[in-house]
Amino acid sequence: MNANRQQRREHLQQFLRSIQKPGRSLESIGDDDGLVTSGLIDSLALVQIVLYLEENYGIDFAARGFDPDRLASIASILDLIEESR
Repeated sequence: MNANRQQRREHLQQFLRSIQKPGRSLESIGDDDGLVTSGLIDSLALVQIVLYLEENYGIDFAARGFDPDRLASIASILDLIEESR
């Protein structure tokens, strides 16, 4: 994993900790595990992730469209960020 991806991963993890469900641990899931299916976040938190990506990385979901599968895991979110850069 390159340094930029690692920095984005750490920033994303920090954000996810702020929206995760109480009693769940981000450290208990892997980068490819589903964020909603693991119970870390609920489906409404996807809206918060969209706002985070728009504000921090300039991703325009109005132009791009919204695909929840692209926000399913830490790895898929990082891939989306890299594709948009």
